[in-house]
Amino acid sequence: MRIDVFTIFPEYLAGPLGASLLGKARARGRLDVRVHDVRDWTDDRHRSVDDTPFGGGAGMVMAPGPLFAAVEAVAPPRPLLLCAAAGRRFDQTLARELAAGEGFSLVCGRYEGVDQRVADHLCDGEVSVGDYVLAGGESASLIMIEAVARLVPGVMGNQESADQESFSAGPAGDGPTLLEYPQYTRPAEFRGWEVPAVLRSGDHARVERWRRAQALRRTLDRRPDLVDRPLTAEEQALLAEFPD
Repeated sequence: MRIDVFTIFPEYLAGPLGASLLGKARARGRLDVRVHDVRDWTDDRHRSVDDTPFGGGAGMVMAPGPLFAAVEAVAPPRPLLLCAAAGRRFDQTLARELAAGEGFSLVCGRYEGVDQRVADHLCDGEVSVGDYVLAGGESASLIMIEAVARLVPGVMGNQESADQESFSAGPAGDGPTLLEYPQYTRPAEFRGWEVPAVLRSGDHARVERWRRAQALRRTLDRRPDLVDRPLTAEEQALLAEFPD
């Protein structure tokens, strides 16, 4: 999968994109991430990418010229999404949509925002990683790239891990969207706190039921909005089998 990022701070992305899962995926050729410095398409000696807003107001606005020139010269994969607070909320559903394609691109805004003509006539949409304001779109782009990359075949060593994580509907894709169940590792007892006995039982079917019950209970406690329907008889039976 190819992902292009347009930014005025390419150095901001260099470290994270070269480390851990993303770095390994790029080294293996599973992920082709290309970072473009928008200042390379400016036409003045100061390499200016912003200007004062029409109508007055505080701060500066990213000008359309360099962004249009950069995108038109590179011809990046589409969709081209603008990282903006007013955009569609980025979630696991959107991550899966992007992972199903051959690639996508991101424009990182800065300052007080980006000239609206970029959103209206250059980009295919706007996307936000949450209801808060960041200094720029670079950190948001890293969140989106990592979330999508984990879903690209061959990026993770065990694809089952992605199927069982929070906000996943499971490998079949037909179950409810739940938070992930609790995880434990050795030692079995640490400072008086023991790993649940069911996980040490060797009964794989019972372990699977316990995990489903824990995921459901955790979701009901922490994110009840994800289960906006009555519980099925099977779900009620799971919670009864594992009451705590």
